[in-house]
Amino acid sequence: MDHGSLKCARIHLCGALVALLLPVGCHRSDTPANNAAAPASAKTGAHIDRFDSALDAIIAPDAKVEKVAGGFQFAEGPMWRSGRLWISDLVGNRMYAISPDGKVDLLIEHSGGLDNPARGSYKGSNAMVTDKDGAVLMCQHGMRRIVRLDDNMHETVFLDKWQGKRFNSPNDLVFAPDGALWITDPPFGLDKQAADPAKETPFSGVYRYAKGKLTVAIKSLANPNGIGFSPDGKVLYVSNSGPHMFVNRYGVKPDGTLGPPAAFISYPDTPNNEVPDGLKLDANGNVWTTGPGGIRIITPQGKVLGQIKLPEVAANLAWAGDGHTLYIAATTSVYRLNTRVLGELPLYRK
Repeated sequence: MDHGSLKCARIHLCGALVALLLPVGCHRSDTPANNAAAPASAKTGAHIDRFDSALDAIIAPDAKVEKVAGGFQFAEGPMWRSGRLWISDLVGNRMYAISPDGKVDLLIEHSGGLDNPARGSYKGSNAMVTDKDGAVLMCQHGMRRIVRLDDNMHETVFLDKWQGKRFNSPNDLVFAPDGALWITDPPFGLDKQAADPAKETPFSGVYRYAKGKLTVAIKSLANPNGIGFSPDGKVLYVSNSGPHMFVNRYGVKPDGTLGPPAAFISYPDTPNNEVPDGLKLDANGNVWTTGPGGIRIITPQGKVLGQIKLPEVAANLAWAGDGHTLYIAATTSVYRLNTRVLGELPLYRK
């Protein structure tokens, strides 16, 4: 099954699960839920499987997963900014801000750059990061580019081509500790994905942008997706969503180039509605990665300590506030978990 089929399966599954979620109210007909978070995992259908006692130092035994907001079509690209969680609705083609009490505000209509994309397509906005000057860099699947947003949400093109060839659909972003911007560029926003005639690069790359120069760091992954660095910047983690599902780790050299890939975690190649998607790290170097079965918390040595299981498919994560709060974008909803461990906060924040 190609990744387009996998992504569609995720939407179908979540549609079936909507009836299991708490009812939500809207302050306007086209804006998702604006109600307080559900206070207990019993109400959200979420739970934490503990495989090792070491997880207790990371997530308290009595910690609960709260539902903060719902009603989205495909929640993605979470970023904490100025006391609120910013998220993209990749299918809904909108970008929102969610306050800790669950209030949802629409920030950008047609956030993927296209006014009328095909219904159900993945052409909205995706990942966002704060740049060193305080502006926001946002991936637009529809326009196949990364734009810069000022405080008035005015867009200017930041990056859209490599050697004159258009990106596929920039997906995830992270600043390395050395200040370089790293980008994953799978073809998920293209109608026929890797087989789409509009695809211009002969690969789905992982790029590094530093000192005004864009270079390809990885060409060998079919569908690179989530991306993150160890706290010291010496290890890069990249998830591959299919057809082979895994997370690789790469040693990072002083000049920013990478060593050979090493398998960090692999999943069976059987078709699944859950795929390795976004990932984040904590201050201890543990990797929190989405994938089949839920969000796994894995030590740098590759030991799985536990797993966060939700009633929906988790797409990506973001650390918030002082770093002890984790937000999860999971298809139609956003969830929250307080942690004992400090999250690895973004290099630039506002």
